[in-house]
Amino acid sequence: MTDVTIKRALLSVSDKSGLVELGQALGRHGVELVSTGGTAKALRDAGLEVKDISDLTGFPEMMDGRVKTLHPKVHGGLLAVRDNPGHVASMQEHDIGAIDLVVVNLYPFAATVAKGADREEIIENIDIGGPSMVRSAAKNHESVAIVTDPADYARLIGEMQEKGGATSYDFRRMLAAKAYAATAAYDSMIASWFAFADQGVALPETLAVASTLGATLRYGENPHQSAALYLPVSGGANGIAQARQIQGKELSYNNYNDADAALELVSEFRDGPPTVVIVKHANPCGVATGNSLIEAYEAALACDSVSAFGGIIAVNRPLDGPTAEAISGIFTEVVAAPSADDDAKAIFAKKKNLRLLLTGDLPDPTRNGLQIKSIAGGLLVQGRDNGRISRDQLRVVTKRAPTEQELADCLFAWTVAKHVKSNAIVYAKDNSTAGIGAGQMNRLESARIAAWKAKDAADKAGWGQARTIGSAVASDAFFPFADGLLTAVEAGATAVIQPGGSIRDDEVIAAADEAGLAMVFTGMRHFRH
Repeated sequence: MTDVTIKRALLSVSDKSGLVELGQALGRHGVELVSTGGTAKALRDAGLEVKDISDLTGFPEMMDGRVKTLHPKVHGGLLAVRDNPGHVASMQEHDIGAIDLVVVNLYPFAATVAKGADREEIIENIDIGGPSMVRSAAKNHESVAIVTDPADYARLIGEMQEKGGATSYDFRRMLAAKAYAATAAYDSMIASWFAFADQGVALPETLAVASTLGATLRYGENPHQSAALYLPVSGGANGIAQARQIQGKELSYNNYNDADAALELVSEFRDGPPTVVIVKHANPCGVATGNSLIEAYEAALACDSVSAFGGIIAVNRPLDGPTAEAISGIFTEVVAAPSADDDAKAIFAKKKNLRLLLTGDLPDPTRNGLQIKSIAGGLLVQGRDNGRISRDQLRVVTKRAPTEQELADCLFAWTVAKHVKSNAIVYAKDNSTAGIGAGQMNRLESARIAAWKAKDAADKAGWGQARTIGSAVASDAFFPFADGLLTAVEAGATAVIQPGGSIRDDEVIAAADEAGLAMVFTGMRHFRH
């Protein structure tokens, strides 16, 4: 493959950034510039000589600009194989000149949707001619260079400077790959809008997903696995992927995964009092609210100070100095906060490996979205678990109704249990987790582990009794037998919140009544596998 000297370039861009500088660089190499509408005007205003696309095609731009580049003299000049005698003969017969460079970026479809435009404006911002030129140029990359990203203008200028006005095959091949990815992403945005926003389909017949590389990570869950962070091209809710890292070494795959789990849980309390979440291996090991962040942190840490070592912390308030000082008392991998004051930043600056992430506004826990998991041979797709339960949706099923405090503890425990791997059991008291049992193969073992952790925490803190005494217990799914509930009774729980729906509900309710428990059913479960 040989270098190709750029003699004619076709430019048609919606994003004018860097356009004039590129046009000037092309002009220095004697390249003929052909352009459309606003792009041509911007180049002319900069003093550059530009030929209108209508001068090339012999047809005016028409139909409000919908038809301007869809013409044989454009696509023939892009697609012609330069060393094919038949193609060359056709070009000569129909007076089609070769086009060696195309610079295109597409109509701002995603930005139009994001600003809340009406349907007519959205449809008008579906680019037709642009993607067609991109695909034609990319297909014939042996002879044509296609640039779709303004970030590549400098690379193109440098390439031409090095090659005396030409481009190399390897450079054009790289641009072609990037161009096809750009049109694929563009089409996926349009397909997604039609399916989800315009048609209201939850699970479309064809799922089009496009993302761009945000960061290449050192490795995945284990050192022998490759990993990267990808960002959705169409935007969406901001989260850990968009957080601003203030300090610390780069985030790992596991850091991202755990920090996401922490942020999703603390976001459940974004409109509540100061709240701190401590996560280890994507499971919360301590959650608490308080009158201040430091009060909440101390209560969350006390739930399981052993697991908190090397953990991830997320808070729902701007991070302050006293809380940062307390967090610095143990090894912590990542701290995520909406913002942080100067005192907090200065304290963390002494911990060079601790990553501080500032997230801005916390994501809306009730938002819609899809969760995607790869399996051998396919993808599993589901709507994200945005279910929530209010007090008036609870159904009291025992002879004794919960007190106001028990009800508050039930709802707190239920909110946390939603974010614990199944089978999940969470004991909570006074807006703080007392014990968490996660990911066991049966619910009884989760209840036992959570109770044991609570007793261990009490022993370490020198408390007279475990915080499960007088607590509420949440189960992410129904108790299939009374044994798990009886374990909670032994741990000292006085109230239970669970979905209900077991064929043995009557047996479980009877056991609760006999023990004097108050129990409420939610009618909703929160499996998290």
